[in-house]
Amino acid sequence: MKFAKRSLGQNFLIDKNIIKKIVNLTKIRNRDVFEIGPGNGALTDEILKKNPKSLSVIEKDFDLAEKLKNKYFGNKIIKVYKGDILKFNIENIINKNSLIFGNLPFNISSQILVKFLKFNHWPPKFKELIFMFQKELGEKIVGKFPSSEYGRISILSNYRLDIINKFLISPNCFFPRPKVTSMIIQFKPKKQMINLNINNLEKITQIFFSNKRKMINKNIHKLLDKKKIDKISRLNVKLRPSEIQPEIYYKITKLYERD
Repeated sequence: MKFAKRSLGQNFLIDKNIIKKIVNLTKIRNRDVFEIGPGNGALTDEILKKNPKSLSVIEKDFDLAEKLKNKYFGNKIIKVYKGDILKFNIENIINKNSLIFGNLPFNISSQILVKFLKFNHWPPKFKELIFMFQKELGEKIVGKFPSSEYGRISILSNYRLDIINKFLISPNCFFPRPKVTSMIIQFKPKKQMINLNINNLEKITQIFFSNKRKMINKNIHKLLDKKKIDKISRLNVKLRPSEIQPEIYYKITKLYERD
């Protein structure tokens, strides 16, 4: 097995039972599938057993990408891309109803999720996301209001995605063994939601949660005038950012977008 590179956050999933559990979360047969960070191809092999219509994988590590190209040479179903997912224009190459898997590097996993959340066209072409995160981040993504895990990433995630399934994965299932537990989360894109610009929602939650221990009073007056603030029912400006419901952030964003 190839030695993992710390700089790329590599931890290879080696537990076959967990790999099968991930793949069995959804139907793969005759579907277009995309995999982020295939590594040595352990999950890739299991996906191929389920007879997808096509399988595209993107790998940042040059050596691993070359290894995968050699491994699957002659297999017309699979296409290997060498590249950085954060710079890769995946929205333009995925097909309608695509399924996307990702054993995401912990150091950039939140950035990758936000990349998918910020797709220009919504509902997007992908039908499902099945991503792996560090448990601590995963809990923040699925965090509900009110809870200690609720925050910026849960507000953004739950604006555009429904969480269908989740489970934990022990460090013993990887090589090299990470120091943390992992979490698989299965998402489906929401079709009906309040119409607003997610970039503005990201900006506003960033402003509020950058001072998460302070009341929102000062920050909201930087964004909205008193007339607009008065239009937000059930808003208490003496609350802290984590004490504000997601729906209130959506209303703040809508008012911010109006001239």
